[in-house]
Amino acid sequence: MNQHALNPAWVHEILACAIRAARAGGAVIRAGAQQRHELQIEHKRLNDLVSAIDRRSEVVIVETILRAFPSHSILAEEGSDNPQGQACEFLWIIDPLDGTTNFLHGFAHYAVSIGVQYQGVMVVAVVYDPIKEQLFEAVRGGGAYLNGQQIHVAQRHGLSEALVSTGLPYPSAMDAPIYFKILEQVWKACRNVRRPGAAALDLAYVAAGFLDGFFEFALLPWDIAAGSLLVTEAGGHITDLHGQADFLMHGYIAAASPAVHRDLLASVRAAGAACAWYGSAKA
Repeated sequence: MNQHALNPAWVHEILACAIRAARAGGAVIRAGAQQRHELQIEHKRLNDLVSAIDRRSEVVIVETILRAFPSHSILAEEGSDNPQGQACEFLWIIDPLDGTTNFLHGFAHYAVSIGVQYQGVMVVAVVYDPIKEQLFEAVRGGGAYLNGQQIHVAQRHGLSEALVSTGLPYPSAMDAPIYFKILEQVWKACRNVRRPGAAALDLAYVAAGFLDGFFEFALLPWDIAAGSLLVTEAGGHITDLHGQADFLMHGYIAAASPAVHRDLLASVRAAGAACAWYGSAKA
């Protein structure tokens, strides 16, 4: 990235817009929570659900962004884009409702996630929990914040002290056996494991020190774009399962405070996970 081409004033304008957009999407989600039993639900694939609230949230988020930045590119979970922005150096990566299954069951752990890249580098992140009214935000080089207070990853000495979150693969996933080998290694080595069901919030919780680590397979860019910047700006590490930086597109990730991250990767190695699925995942 050409740092000189990115005006700091632009970044803060983008952050302000991302916050407005996240709050607008959050308002749709809050209202929808009162009528969730009446919503029409579609299945993208087995156990991968989408509701009218996902789509309504995405519409208001994208409208908010394009009013302020009509030439910017959009990558959103439910398919919104901006034909005028295909050559733009700014890309907004949006999950309008991360944790749809939680939302539909009334399990209050879900969020809006908005990350912004400039020339392929994450520069702005917002993750907003509209039920708990928790707004996580970060600007590259400026730290990470929760409701205006700076946050940092927890300073654990290693995995033995860590509370780790994860997400289970779909039953049909070919790499599920490898995942469960890793989970067994982590479970034996850490303090305990949680499976909350919203990757964007899991990453935000790592950034805030509520969780000490997170790993998951086959996430998509909108699941992790914003959360990845929150983690690094809070002093944590996020990589693929081999410790490399190219996690965003193939979605096999480990995120944690530095010492816990080291041990998470060691658990991956102990499970013998460096095998054929990784090459196919990157393809």
